[in-house]
Amino acid sequence: MRARLVVIRGRVQGVGYRDWMVREAGRLGVQGWVRNRVDGAVEALVDGEEAAVQALLSACRRGPMLARVDDITEEFAEPPEGPGFVRR
Repeated sequence: MRARLVVIRGRVQGVGYRDWMVREAGRLGVQGWVRNRVDGAVEALVDGEEAAVQALLSACRRGPMLARVDDITEEFAEPPEGPGFVRR
């Protein structure tokens, strides 16, 4: 397992992206958190089984119905401190 810090850019605030990501992460058993950034992006720390993390990252490229994802960047990071996946 390798945790990743992900930044998602596009129309991702005000469209339910964070709530959607919490549901998707829970369904896949991925741990971490998601939050809005002041620059209009959404940032998330994701960790779990590699196949589950990859499935979540793939879903994040589409996002929820009202979102438009223009770009996603990711880098390896320290794993989250607690269990579950939370909205910050």
